[in-house]
Amino acid sequence: MKDIIAVINQKGGVGKSTTVHAMGAGLALKMNKVLFIDLDSQCNLTYALGLNNDVTSFEVLINKEKIDEAIQKCSGWDGIAANPELSAADIILTKTGKEYRLKEALEAIKDKYDIIIIDTPPALGILTINALTACTSVIIPAQADIFSLQGIGQVYNTIKAVKQYCNPNLTIKGILLTRYNARSILSRDVSDLITETAENLQTIVYKTAIRESVSVKEAQAKQQDIFSYAPKSNPANDYRAFVEEYLS
Repeated sequence: MKDIIAVINQKGGVGKSTTVHAMGAGLALKMNKVLFIDLDSQCNLTYALGLNNDVTSFEVLINKEKIDEAIQKCSGWDGIAANPELSAADIILTKTGKEYRLKEALEAIKDKYDIIIIDTPPALGILTINALTACTSVIIPAQADIFSLQGIGQVYNTIKAVKQYCNPNLTIKGILLTRYNARSILSRDVSDLITETAENLQTIVYKTAIRESVSVKEAQAKQQDIFSYAPKSNPANDYRAFVEEYLS
């Protein structure tokens, strides 16, 4: 399998970076060669992976450094760190072809990996457009709340534009419910609405939902993936099941 996955949602706080980390770690445990790319100026994934910011995705996007120089070798996977300067990307990246910077950079190294997974910022600017142009598929993490439902619609409009102009083969693999509480009536009701929305977008809601747990934040603070830190926790079991569902 060769797949470049962008994990995207315009709404913050939906477990986007958490999903990138857990999904990549889970795929690596399945003997896949995984590369993480952090495009979020908040650098949450960079911290969780324990990456330094000597050479980052920012330098790659502005053509200051080759992508090989930005790749850091970690235990079990490779990673490219983010930089707070990414927050200025919409101002800095203005020349023709700005949407293709990441795609062009990845051409040199993409065949070295089974999976490349990209963490994106909670905004639909040039960084997200670069991720969508470079990737083969999209996963949308979403909480079972009405704001996430609105965010999915906004993301889809951006995906449609990118498919039309930059990446006609782009597909939405599915919507993943995160921070889920099955006992909440609101969660169940909104989950039904998200399922209807997924059908309209010609995609699916993954059967696996990721349950809320403090173990996720504890693992991030320790700079460990959820499978290493709390292998028997609800999120570890859920992300393990999600990886199996994705691979199937």
